[in-house]
Amino acid sequence: MSGAYSQLLEATIGYLESLKQKGVRYVDVSPESVNALIEPVLREVGSSEGGTQITSQAVIQSSRADGPSVYDSQRLSSADKVSAMDQLRDEISSLKKSPELLASGAKLVFGVGTVDADLMFVGEAPGEDEDREGEPFVGKAGQLLMKIIQATGLDREKVYIANVLKYRPDTPGKSFGNRKPRPDEIESWFPFLMRQIEIIQPKIIVGLGATAVEGLLGHMSTGITRLRGNWQSYRSVPVMPTFHPSYLLRNQSWAVKRQVWEDMMQVMERLNMPISQKQRGFFLRR
Repeated sequence: MSGAYSQLLEATIGYLESLKQKGVRYVDVSPESVNALIEPVLREVGSSEGGTQITSQAVIQSSRADGPSVYDSQRLSSADKVSAMDQLRDEISSLKKSPELLASGAKLVFGVGTVDADLMFVGEAPGEDEDREGEPFVGKAGQLLMKIIQATGLDREKVYIANVLKYRPDTPGKSFGNRKPRPDEIESWFPFLMRQIEIIQPKIIVGLGATAVEGLLGHMSTGITRLRGNWQSYRSVPVMPTFHPSYLLRNQSWAVKRQVWEDMMQVMERLNMPISQKQRGFFLRR
């Protein structure tokens, strides 16, 4: 074994051991990230050993769908969950911000709700309103999401709501408005959402919109229009893809509203929540 490869292996093991001591039990790594990490070593190996090549696939492969089950994680008490969440929040807050985030003065938007939630909602990224308040889904789309949640018989304090990104994406040259997260931003921030899911251990996750669902699944073989309403899986946790509330604000069709409500009724049934005849009739044309 080459000295360069041995150093890489020892450093990787040491880092993983440090994560294990912090309570992290699963690490999601994209092949692109691994390539970036091992490129200097590949150059060294190639120059010292006549061009020997190592690919990232030979080092590690990852799949959100095939990873260890969240249910295999140690069951945490409510106090342990709160402590773990506080630690994670502090860890994110202590991260060195990118020049773009520093320039925009972005505020951390961590998550809101109960750590004992059976149901977790995941969006894509904070917007202008969320950045100002420091909470996810507080703007018009958030108000609509609250109406949807309340229609099921739950409320904001009985679920957990988070985004893939923990800061509002910067909008260079613009004083207002929001933008869709880039794929590299999703991959960079997803491990923090992954740890939130691991702490909460929800029974069901609702993915709000294509970007959030793609973050959870790691891929999307079809668009959100066809994917919504069909159960998916994130590390053995059932995932219900549905439209983002902002889409409903742009599209006032009763048919689209009914589709989202049908998705939520599937969630309610899976959670063994009662569904009244009145609820079953929501958004049906009389």
